[in-house]
Amino acid sequence: MTSLYASKPWLRHYRVPHRLALPTSTLRDSFAGNAAATPHATAIQYFDRAISFAELDDLSTRMAALLARLGIGPGDRVALSLQNNPQFAIAQLGAWKRGAAIVPVSPMYQQEELEYQLIDSGAKAWIGLDSLFAGPAAPALAGAGVSHVITTSELDFLGPGPLSSVLAQSQKLHLPETLDFTTELARMPCASDHVVPLRLDDLAHIVYTSGTTGKPKGAMGLHRHIAFNSNVFRTWMDLQPGQDSVLGMAPLFHITGLVAHLGVAMLAGIPLVLFHRFHPGEAFRMARRYNATFSVASITAYLALRNHPDAGKGGFLAKCFTGGAAVAPAVTEDFERHCGCYIHNTYGLTEVNSPSHSVPYGTRAPVHGESGALAIGVPIPNCEARIVDTVDPSRVLPPGEPGELLLKGPFVFEGYWNKPEATRAAFHDGWFLTGDVAIMDADGWFYIVDRKKDMINASGYKVWPREVEDVLYRHPAVREAAVVGVPDAYRGESVKAVLSLRPDYTAPVTPEEIVAFCRQRLAPYKAPRVVEFLDDLPKTPSGKFLRRALRT
Repeated sequence: MTSLYASKPWLRHYRVPHRLALPTSTLRDSFAGNAAATPHATAIQYFDRAISFAELDDLSTRMAALLARLGIGPGDRVALSLQNNPQFAIAQLGAWKRGAAIVPVSPMYQQEELEYQLIDSGAKAWIGLDSLFAGPAAPALAGAGVSHVITTSELDFLGPGPLSSVLAQSQKLHLPETLDFTTELARMPCASDHVVPLRLDDLAHIVYTSGTTGKPKGAMGLHRHIAFNSNVFRTWMDLQPGQDSVLGMAPLFHITGLVAHLGVAMLAGIPLVLFHRFHPGEAFRMARRYNATFSVASITAYLALRNHPDAGKGGFLAKCFTGGAAVAPAVTEDFERHCGCYIHNTYGLTEVNSPSHSVPYGTRAPVHGESGALAIGVPIPNCEARIVDTVDPSRVLPPGEPGELLLKGPFVFEGYWNKPEATRAAFHDGWFLTGDVAIMDADGWFYIVDRKKDMINASGYKVWPREVEDVLYRHPAVREAAVVGVPDAYRGESVKAVLSLRPDYTAPVTPEEIVAFCRQRLAPYKAPRVVEFLDDLPKTPSGKFLRRALRT
């Protein structure tokens, strides 16, 4: 058992060095080097507008000057509620030039969700889409006491060409109570006076994830973490300037987008192709027109691409990777037949700053004989991975036995923001406890076969049942509420709510009413898609809901 782990049998699968040198510079400094070396090369392709490395460097320096004027400096946090727009990269680089950390927040969040993360992170500034400020963001910002608000539109930074159908319903709002992104940047000097030194051990971002308490926790990623994993992507996928570009299919506010899109593009000096939000038709158009070669996206995105009329026209990505949800072998086979690209599996978590495992580029993942699971891959360079007993994590299990997956390496997060107890609980003897049940076979391939936690994985987004249940209990008709994940051929899992109603509540209650109630208080992917009513929910002898019985 010990010798097998020590000999690392998965090294036979590598097409890259099994170890990488630790980073010596931050992504900010790597970007600056690329901007100096190739100033006219495209850094961001946003629809039909190309933004060069020099222009992005200029805009982000102006952003640093604006943040300095607002009193933002080293150690402060800047929240971003943006889609896949150039403003995300400008704001992120600008914050880093000031020594501040970013707090990416899903633009799908409603008031309570946004307000919680703003308060918990202590963000001093918020940069977001104007349509969000006109909706749930304004009261959330007021409730959180955020000092400075900068708004922008997805229509900013467009080229002169015809408007994409993705933006057909968009309009730029004029909000006198906020600072306008483009107006303010135009007023700022492009001078390095406000750019401060940045260390690899400085905080780069706080990305919120859900935990065992049900409340989101802010995972702290340092600059050395994201620089290392960005280099993993560059090396593993063999991404080269002048040959490759990244198609931004994953949300930039998600850890995948932050590292596998923004991070690797900054590090490798290659274009990042953006189109506001994922749309299969636009993804095909942008990939083909601008010769995109690489992306990491949820399996639901690939399913949408497979089912689009443009799927069989060729000219799509050469390097397709997916992560965030279980993938059926039949899905990868079908996608390759129709789109000509084999989908390589990856595995990672917010706490490990994107990947810890991946199927090496050019290698096909095996299928586990007993569970039928497609391999998530082999450990990335410098990653130590082991399978342990789910009750006693000090007991390492031999190949073939399922247990909890533990990780160690230069990519593992620093801990949870302002939550020392949760941080301590996330580690055992220096190893990060993923909470996922996995198997390693004799050849070193890893497979995820179950989850130790009850987390629901809907389209790559993690949903904690307790958060949804807390909202359901606020409905006057609900007596008992339990939320589980159920299989969904498109999303991987869908959220199912099982309810019993108060006997004294006489008005009729429909599933549609429950779904609408949740959608007013939660991001759309968290709201139940299936609602079932029972007289009483099944329970264990100790009184806990028997979730296993509710998933059928």
